[in-house]
Amino acid sequence: MTLLLGFGAVNTGNNLLYLMVSALLGFMSISGILGHWNLKKLQVTLEPPDEIYDGLETLMRVRLFNGRRLLPAFLLDISFEDQTNSGHLSVVKKGEQPSVGVPVMFSGRGAHGQHTIIIRSAFPINFFVRRRIIDLEQTILVFPRPVACRHMHTSNGIENEGAVDSQGKGNDGDITRIGNYQGTEPLKMIHWKLTARHDSLKIKELSDLQQPPIEINPLALPGAGLEQQLRCASFLINDLMRRNQPVGLKLNNLVLPAALGQGHKIQLLKELATYGQD
Repeated sequence: MTLLLGFGAVNTGNNLLYLMVSALLGFMSISGILGHWNLKKLQVTLEPPDEIYDGLETLMRVRLFNGRRLLPAFLLDISFEDQTNSGHLSVVKKGEQPSVGVPVMFSGRGAHGQHTIIIRSAFPINFFVRRRIIDLEQTILVFPRPVACRHMHTSNGIENEGAVDSQGKGNDGDITRIGNYQGTEPLKMIHWKLTARHDSLKIKELSDLQQPPIEINPLALPGAGLEQQLRCASFLINDLMRRNQPVGLKLNNLVLPAALGQGHKIQLLKELATYGQD
């Protein structure tokens, strides 16, 4: 439009067209300057989730810091290089550090240290979409992608079946004691016979059924090559621990005793992620 009006002004010598072209050019210049300024002094840090798997899209928290003294930053779209999806922040006020979830997919297990973040903005009026590229150095560990596989539950080379009582409270084991009703227990846990003999509700406290410990040797698992075996091991760790079954790991000279808990699970997956990459 501006070019057409400019040609028209030159051909006709109309002063009004000259004024309109001048106003539009000035407006475009100011828009470009504001858009360029809008992306200045923005700092980025990554907050990865506990579990990131090779080839599976995950949501990465990207924290943005506005280091300017005066005005906020507006209309920011944040994405990783070569990724189609992005996260959006409408306003980042001065001194604030909001975060946004940005979808990302990593290719290959192990440590990923270099990351390229692209910040785009159509501020102020979508005449131009400016972008800023930020290169970050931050180590992010990517675990082998879980792939379902057949397996034999073994501990020290012996197949284990059935379940055992643990010391923790649960809903499936034997009665360990009789307690007072606290108001949060399910009604099926109330011991009605004993309640009838007392002035307060009594409940049955049961032990938790814990599955027998399992030791996984990734190098003995089915699979065409090391990567397939590690993916199978990753699947087993997730699957078994989701069933409340203690899992250990035997990987050459490394032996990690079977245990439960998120921290233990992450430790096992870390060993799989870095195996053979030293």
